[in-house]
Amino acid sequence: MGAVFSEPAVFYPLTFILGLIVGSFLNVIIYRLPKRMERELKDACDELAGKEVEYLPNKWFGLAFLMSPPSTCLSCGHRIKAWENIPVISWLLQKGKCTACGTKLSVQYPVVELLTAIFSLAVAWHFGFSWQTLAALFLTWSLISMSVIDIKLQLLPDILILPLIWLGLMLNLNDWFTDIESAIFGAVVGYLSLWFIFHLFLLITGKEGMGYGDFKLFALFGAWLGWQMLPQILLVSAVVGAVSGLGMILFLGRDKAVPIPFGPYLAAAGWIAMLWGDKINQSYLQFAGIG
Repeated sequence: MGAVFSEPAVFYPLTFILGLIVGSFLNVIIYRLPKRMERELKDACDELAGKEVEYLPNKWFGLAFLMSPPSTCLSCGHRIKAWENIPVISWLLQKGKCTACGTKLSVQYPVVELLTAIFSLAVAWHFGFSWQTLAALFLTWSLISMSVIDIKLQLLPDILILPLIWLGLMLNLNDWFTDIESAIFGAVVGYLSLWFIFHLFLLITGKEGMGYGDFKLFALFGAWLGWQMLPQILLVSAVVGAVSGLGMILFLGRDKAVPIPFGPYLAAAGWIAMLWGDKINQSYLQFAGIG
């Protein structure tokens, strides 16, 4: 059976389809996880204030809240049927509208689904039929969900990042992506380097240049890919972020005072480093006459 699934003609299409299905689930995470965090924060504040807190039932235990209640239209409450929830296809057939009330549905849904499928296929193409592919897919899906949440709310949830840091270290006990020494050093340097930059920028300008979630995300990539990839990830994310931010200010009229989330740029640069980081580093060393 494994030999059948490892055939490229089977493996790649299945990975793409799996990416579409997972992308639909990521849209659920992107919407419901911040709602859960908001409710938990409110409960904690009420409890500190001495108010009686009515905790949510078992559907909020662990990650079970992602599965219940069933998906509904945010405008009219129409329960989404199975045929209305086919990734990308349903959105296109419904012309991006709710079948019950005609309210426009966000283009985020098909975009996230399609990007998840494309990125999943890229991971499978790079690593082949291997355990590394399974791990890299899980990281890719997590990066997509946290990036969209950061774009929408300027928030990188600990519940997504922290377990991935430990998972990266565990995987590299067997040298899946790098050796364990590089992974441990990468996690430490990843966090502390951005922590230092944050406080230096705060000292000079009196402003916060990034959030603590960015420190943890950078540590995540250190744990998965090793400290050797961190300079590349930081450079690529900083350059792309600066160019993108300047472009939005000049061409889209974005207010300079509105902060731009750095997490998506870190996530993109880290994902690129996971697939092609070694080649990029080797090319740079050859260009600089070092390699």
